[in-house]
Amino acid sequence: MDSIVFDIETTGLSPNQGHRIIELGAVRLSAGQVVDEFHSLIDAGVAIDPRAQAVHGISRAMLRGQPQPEQVIPGFRSFIGTVRLVAHNAPFDTRFLRAEFAQFGHGLPNCIECTLKLSRRILVLPNYRLDTVYRHLGGNVDCAMQRHGALDDAKMAAFVWLKLQENELD
Repeated sequence: MDSIVFDIETTGLSPNQGHRIIELGAVRLSAGQVVDEFHSLIDAGVAIDPRAQAVHGISRAMLRGQPQPEQVIPGFRSFIGTVRLVAHNAPFDTRFLRAEFAQFGHGLPNCIECTLKLSRRILVLPNYRLDTVYRHLGGNVDCAMQRHGALDDAKMAAFVWLKLQENELD
């Protein structure tokens, strides 16, 4: 079954406080392989909380000239269709995705899976940050990868998802 593994970067911690998605990255998995990807920075036109910027490194200056939500969100909705969605800490990411979709009059009917929840159930680790789980399962973090970059994090989460699926079958 196909899955879309995605990650977002945001202006803060809560869409209820007006925070928005400013980067979206996703990969489509089919038969255990990445077959397509989606990536965009998004100029949501709102301030970025300094604590959020300290995590992802995205500044307002970096977003100038980037597409606005109405240019990205409908395309992402088309990209995911009704395929199962997977994210590391899915409740956080899907809360923002639902809020963005709602602004365009759409819901999020997709089945949602969480690699954070699954890794906590299957693995015993000192912490369950994406990079920790990724390394534990054999992933190599190279210098070209951008930690807390939505597309690279989606690729890491896809690797984790596939490895955890293998562990569940064993």
